[in-house]
Amino acid sequence: MNEHAREPKLDSTPPRGMRDVLPDEVELRDRTLTTILDVYRRRGFQRIETPAVENLTLLTRGEGGDNEKLIFKILKRGERLSAARDTDELADLGLRFDLTVPLARYYANNHARLPHPLKAIQIGPVWRAERPQHGRFRQFTQCDIDILGVRSEVAEIELILATADALSVLGLEGLTVRINDRRILASVARYCGFEEARFDAVFIALDKLDKIDAAGVVGELRKDGHPERAVSALMALLDESTVTAAAPAQLAQRLGETADGAVWRGLTRIIDAVSAAAGTRFRIAFDPTLVRGMSYYTGPIFEIRHENATSSIAGGGRYDRMIGKLLGRDVPATGFSIGFERVIAILMERGRPEVGAPEKAALVFEEDTAHLGSILAMARDLWDHGHIVRLELKGKRFGKQLEDLESRGFSRIVVFDAEGRPRDADLTGRAGREGTV
Repeated sequence: MNEHAREPKLDSTPPRGMRDVLPDEVELRDRTLTTILDVYRRRGFQRIETPAVENLTLLTRGEGGDNEKLIFKILKRGERLSAARDTDELADLGLRFDLTVPLARYYANNHARLPHPLKAIQIGPVWRAERPQHGRFRQFTQCDIDILGVRSEVAEIELILATADALSVLGLEGLTVRINDRRILASVARYCGFEEARFDAVFIALDKLDKIDAAGVVGELRKDGHPERAVSALMALLDESTVTAAAPAQLAQRLGETADGAVWRGLTRIIDAVSAAAGTRFRIAFDPTLVRGMSYYTGPIFEIRHENATSSIAGGGRYDRMIGKLLGRDVPATGFSIGFERVIAILMERGRPEVGAPEKAALVFEEDTAHLGSILAMARDLWDHGHIVRLELKGKRFGKQLEDLESRGFSRIVVFDAEGRPRDADLTGRAGREGTV
């Protein structure tokens, strides 16, 4: 009996909610990251790295919102696992669910050795144990920039311009930056008559406006037991504000004494500066319904929408109090994260997106050629000129081989004959013509 026949067949599919990434997409992801990194580095940001694994006590401090319910926990090891008395003691570590909470720990641990202010780039995988569905995975890449140590709105202006520029360089058009401030949301909730202790619950419901529309938000607020007068006042105010949102001044005037003048001046400064620098590449607009889900935000919050996307492709905001809980003193901090997977999906839909890609050439030859030296010399010359070069043994189905190479983005295919003479393949007629390096 065949030895392998007795072995149980293993499932070759990845774990649920994870995925294999094929070479063409990996290549696009690498080029996209290179483009983003180039934009950020030219603006003075420096790349840092944090561990994939953090202590559960850090990840469950109440600053990750609903994401804290989605942590992949790691069991204790050896005797420590055997000594656990209940399920709460079984795990002490977890996979990070974002890059912001680890950044706060990183800064608290290393601040004496870091530049001030710190302008950081973080790119890496994060994990959330959510229900897998189309376009949502349990492992995905985040791409963040943060500025730590700057209290001025100049930090937000710099983040917004850098992120929008990176997306523009990738060829994304129809970009709109939506901006609000968590302190304005608090003023709105106070003006409408919600209980201050329950503001976060109001924001959580309002954050779903894009998904469940106004009627759905009203239903959630009523279900949570908020006063009917407050619910009605909120929806009326936001409906009126979104119509006149071209300038935040109208909402500020309506809120009266509940609105902090410094907050509105700061928001207006960001909008005016970004608008002046954006030109025709993108636009910025005040959106009083913008919430952002994380409870750690303390000031301006912002997102970027793309004309062909149903949800935001980048988001962030100011989180001035997070680091203080670890360091013992508050450090002003603000950050912006690109939804990398959503951006890749948009670029993939274009067909064959070539974001800063060098020309790809394939050198096709017989396996037993006596002219391998000259073939390798041509490859070396192309490599030295910045081309991607693939060495291909000529297959039995040569026409199909040429089609496959063309479909994978090889714009130049050089075929060597028995005498070692190169010919550029005519991809339209599949005939060869003499070519030179």
